[in-house]
Amino acid sequence: MTILITTVHFLLCFFLIAVILLQAGKGADIGAAFGAGGSQTVFGPRGAATFLSKMTTVVAILFLLTSVALARLAGGTRGGSVLEGAPVEAEAPTIPETPPVLPPEAPLTTPPQK
Repeated sequence: MTILITTVHFLLCFFLIAVILLQAGKGADIGAAFGAGGSQTVFGPRGAATFLSKMTTVVAILFLLTSVALARLAGGTRGGSVLEGAPVEAEAPTIPETPPVLPPEAPLTTPPQK
């Protein structure tokens, strides 16, 4: 089942790339830079959806569904930790109860004043 979904996923991927590259860009001609087109919208006038734009939508939805299906099939267990199967290391060294005794410091002396 996973191999079938993966194959369909790859085919949809390449088909989606081809369909997107076949579409004409909006305002791609040089006249669009100087105001030709007659529309005040940012991306130019929007006409009726073409067959390629509808095909892009359908293929993109199918691509999303196969992506989710492959993620679910590869998911495994939920909510586990990545460290659950890790080997337990030796116990850390303990800190001694009493600090070590240090030799007394020399008294602080100030240099003689002149």
